[in-house]
Amino acid sequence: MPVVQSRLPVRLFATLVFFTVLAGQFWRNLLGWWGFGAIAVIIVVASAWFLVSTKPAWAWRTFPKSLVGFMLLATVSIAWSAYPSVSALGITLQWITTITALFIALCLSWTELLRTLAVALRVVLALSLLFEAFIAVFIGHAVLPFWVEYSGKIPAAFYWSRSLLLEGGPVEGIVASRNLLGFIALLALIVFAVQLAAGTVARGRGIFWVVLALVMLWLTRSATVSVALLAVVVALVFALWARRVPPLGRRGLYLTAAALVAAVVVGVVAFSSTLLGLLGKSDDLTGRFDIWNRVIELAGQRPVAGWGWVSYWAPWVEPFDGLAVRKGVQYLQAHNAWLDVWLQLGVLGLIVFGALAVSTLWRSWFLAVDRPRLGIADTAPYSMTALLPLLLIVALLAQSLAESRILVESGWVLLLVLAVKTKRPSAAEELLGVGRR
Repeated sequence: MPVVQSRLPVRLFATLVFFTVLAGQFWRNLLGWWGFGAIAVIIVVASAWFLVSTKPAWAWRTFPKSLVGFMLLATVSIAWSAYPSVSALGITLQWITTITALFIALCLSWTELLRTLAVALRVVLALSLLFEAFIAVFIGHAVLPFWVEYSGKIPAAFYWSRSLLLEGGPVEGIVASRNLLGFIALLALIVFAVQLAAGTVARGRGIFWVVLALVMLWLTRSATVSVALLAVVVALVFALWARRVPPLGRRGLYLTAAALVAAVVVGVVAFSSTLLGLLGKSDDLTGRFDIWNRVIELAGQRPVAGWGWVSYWAPWVEPFDGLAVRKGVQYLQAHNAWLDVWLQLGVLGLIVFGALAVSTLWRSWFLAVDRPRLGIADTAPYSMTALLPLLLIVALLAQSLAESRILVESGWVLLLVLAVKTKRPSAAEELLGVGRR
């Protein structure tokens, strides 16, 4: 069997994996939790099978130790957890997601990863637009998820779609969340733009999908995603600047970056109300300040090792029962990944999670700005695709300040994929082979 054909099942399955972790809520709303659970079991079993059958090359010395440390800490936290049975469930789901991420990271090349991720993003955006158009034109009113019965006044957050497309949004798409759909559109914009710049897609087709991603960004009206987009643009500007100067001449660049970070911090502190008004948010960031204060107070009771890992909060156990309720909606996250890690795994968790995130950002930066060294001479051309890991990790980290999704589903998968693949010795050479500019 030709090699190209033998890779087809891997690529098709990887596309399904990406679609499922990006649009898990679509499966849950369509098929219910049992249907989603069946899909999750199929995916983790198949991921494990591909890992065993394809026998991908890897070495312990090039595997991120911070990832191992985080998973071990989360697992052993069952021993001191305030809710051990729920922690056991949470860490089981975390391991399932981790195995799936390892399949992507170890079994796919950078070329395959970019291609399958792009296909999954296109499907999510296209289905979301078609879904919203169908609801707005043929249904004409808000739609609730299947398999769930509601009584009394139904909060807006419970609807699958509020049928606002013809009014200019905001829209929720198949993922039932404008913030999540907006972030998916941001990821799509990064991936599609990199493909277009690298010349790996036809120009007309590439422009079409970039425009669609921008339209979906606008339709979601997500303030948190707008901030993440700004962070990505700034990272891109600095990366392109760094490519124009030699490594020993980047002192001015780094000083400028430090000054910019300091200015942003001061600006946020001094003009928070004005900035929130510009973003269309209330002074408490749509309830986030209240949630953060409660989480900080609770984390302070167990600051070293936390309350025990649980991933998504379990609303039926203490201390999560009633911890974050706003307008009839009980939220299942701290809306800040760093506070969530502190709450669940304490300072120990913050150390290992911080090491995982910062080391991935560090490697992604130098992959983006340094010429790949393929021999003694440092003359290899830059690859536009080498910008992809940096822009993706910046988007994830920017989102982590207002959402905890980097710890679950697509956020966790992308973080682990970037952490593992950027640490492989062949990363620069592989990225160079995807596209050159």
